Amino acid sequence: MDLCVTIKGVSFLLQTGLGILGNLLVLLAYAHIVYCERRLQPVDMILFHLAFANIMVLLTRGVPQTMTVFQLNNLLDDVGCKIVIYSYRIVRALSVCITCLLSVFQSLTIAPATSRWANLKTRLPKLILPSFVFLWLLNMAVCIAAPFFSVAPRNGTVPKFTLNLGFCHVNFQDQLSYVINGVAITGRDFIFVGLMVLASGYILLVLHRHSKQMKGIRSSDRHQSSTLESRAAKTVITLVILYVVFFGIDNIIWIYMLTVSSVPPVISDMRVFFSSCYASLSPFFIISSNKKIKRRMSCASEEPEQQSPASEVSHVKL
Repeated sequence: MDLCVTIKGVSFLLQTGLGILGNLLVLLAYAHIVYCERRLQPVDMILFHLAFANIMVLLTRGVPQTMTVFQLNNLLDDVGCKIVIYSYRIVRALSVCITCLLSVFQSLTIAPATSRWANLKTRLPKLILPSFVFLWLLNMAVCIAAPFFSVAPRNGTVPKFTLNLGFCHVNFQDQLSYVINGVAITGRDFIFVGLMVLASGYILLVLHRHSKQMKGIRSSDRHQSSTLESRAAKTVITLVILYVVFFGIDNIIWIYMLTVSSVPPVISDMRVFFSSCYASLSPFFIISSNKKIKRRMSCASEEPEQQSPASEVSHVKL
């Protein structure tokens, strides 16, 4: 194994391993909150779902890609490829859709109560679960063609209009179907990215107006509540920026791949790496900026140290 392959394999391994660990920590923290409080706030539900979608992205794309880089071939048969590719397409789409949902939800949350969205704001918590169901059904329908083109790698030459993922091939009949598939997926993603950018722009506008109104106010319950909302809004904006950056790199490479007849393997590997960066990096930003998760993680690490003989005796007496 040469140095280039080793570097590439270690990069994928670190990205996948750390990303799965980070998303798993987010899921466990929210699971602990549900266990203790029996409920999640709407934003927490969205972040929980985002962590689940991201961990599935890494499991269905990062893990097979890492194994392929280390030359572990013949991982999947035709049925396995259809399941993995279909699952990956769905959860990758859910990642962008849920990030969009998060930005739209936050923009409506911080919107002035006197705005035309006032009636919708009161109904927001009840719309979260139906939104999840709608996004799942939408992406399952949009990605339904993926299993029909997915097959396990065959010995011999790779057909011309084929997405060679290493562990699986996605074979298209001709250039038209190849381009239509790419345009449909990219177009869907651009719609949701456009919505999240508009929502984030509105959030920035509201925060700018709010900062002007709050000048000279030192302390009050209302000011503290507004500060919490502003902090949450800034977290959402950072997540959106993070997604847009990697989405842009991913699609620049994708457009390049559509315009050339023969794509070097290193270009394909770069696209896979950047397309998974959001799934692997976003959980660590959520952990660092979310006080609920940090509190749960710190409590979990301190519980063994706080255990004492006196507490054990009192526990027995109770």
